[in-house]
Amino acid sequence: MTRLILFNKPHGVLSQFTDKGTADSPRTTLSDYIDLPGVYPAGRLDRDSEGLLLLTDNGKLQARLSNPRFKTEKTYLVQVEGAPDEAALAALRKGVTLKDGPTRPAKARQIDPPDIWDRDPPVRYRKSVPDHWLEITITEGRNRQVRRMTAHVGLPTLRLIRWRVGEHSLDGLTPGTWREA
Repeated sequence: MTRLILFNKPHGVLSQFTDKGTADSPRTTLSDYIDLPGVYPAGRLDRDSEGLLLLTDNGKLQARLSNPRFKTEKTYLVQVEGAPDEAALAALRKGVTLKDGPTRPAKARQIDPPDIWDRDPPVRYRKSVPDHWLEITITEGRNRQVRRMTAHVGLPTLRLIRWRVGEHSLDGLTPGTWREA
């Protein structure tokens, strides 16, 4: 029977079970939260990103969830620096050209600040620069793609939370907790 784990990865946690970093400054990994043999991440989330990370013991499911050719939708809540205008949102919806090539069109819209947990450490706050929240859905998963897309349209990412992967979402999961699907 296939296992599928939904984990709310906190900020600062590596999306792997071991860390080959220095002994002087060990970093937090999945093994600090999940003690299940034989499950592996289906995709990755950067250390400075938060949210839904799926883990499974099924290699075919792992490939289907993480390989861009299957076009699994991934939805992110993104706090950006600056005020998005229609031109920036339209560019994201059309697809932008990054150093590694054009992105597929994304779903992008401005949203009200979500009712979510506080981040530890908190996002920097600057009185002189407004911040806003976007909901962005992509079907790829390049390295730091959402961050690079928002920066490309002049809206640097301050906080990035993956809320949904395919049919699975963070609903009911607090940071550092997991459940089986």
